[in-house]
Amino acid sequence: MSDIKTVLDALYESRSTQHLDNDPLQFCHRYRDPADQEIAAVVASSFAYGSIGIILRTLETVFAGIGSSPRRYIEHFDPRSGARTFSKFKHRFNDGRDLCALLWGMRQMIEQAGSIQSFFFRGYTPEDYDVSSSLNSYSTAVLALDYSEIFGTGSFPDDSYFRFFFPAPASGSACKRLCMMLRWMVRPADGIDLGIWNRISPAQLIIPVDTHISRISRYLGLTSRKAADWRMAQEITAALRGLCPTDPVKYDFPLAHLGISDGCDGKDLSRCSICKLIGICTKMPTK
Repeated sequence: MSDIKTVLDALYESRSTQHLDNDPLQFCHRYRDPADQEIAAVVASSFAYGSIGIILRTLETVFAGIGSSPRRYIEHFDPRSGARTFSKFKHRFNDGRDLCALLWGMRQMIEQAGSIQSFFFRGYTPEDYDVSSSLNSYSTAVLALDYSEIFGTGSFPDDSYFRFFFPAPASGSACKRLCMMLRWMVRPADGIDLGIWNRISPAQLIIPVDTHISRISRYLGLTSRKAADWRMAQEITAALRGLCPTDPVKYDFPLAHLGISDGCDGKDLSRCSICKLIGICTKMPTK
């Protein structure tokens, strides 16, 4: 593992803030107030599924509607006004109602706990090995809020995909978007991540597993699993914890952007000779 640690530490040190231009995290960096950044993180991570171009276009639309202060917008969010603002909104299978439910849910979290972090912290146990139980509690608590102002009923309509925003490890989901949001908020500020949730240990974080992380992790021998589920996320994180026990998901951003921004797709091997993982990646062609 020493060779992997050397290469991955060098990859981390070489990460570029230019990649933020190709990442939903960029929307958090548009605000200076941590209270605004927290709201931006929940919104941006919630829609971080699909191709990156579509994700960024969606988020431009959302944040144009939210305006200059996401926290102030949420504090005063009115479902009827929101329904008009986002009446034509669509991101794959989520529509304007789902978006308004997300915004309404955040307003309730803030009213109940003062911040999203404090709401999340209600289900957090500092002694836990990782955030599995915390995410189970968080998703359960968010879905238990009152959304009748949005949907007109105490239950979620069959044609709403709002629950998709809040999966849980207990269901086996990799919870990629929730883990991504936690990485942004919890990891120490390093020019990429923000480090504004200081009540949770970075050592407990689980890597956000997307198609790039799952594929590259298999190439590096960090996982032997094929399904991108919670068990894979834990297995990859356990391997990375062996490299950096206090901050295992520090490697997520540079590894993911090998695929997102640098073109690693596991098919075109012409770029392998200039890849920073040369020497440790099993996918690279041999002479």
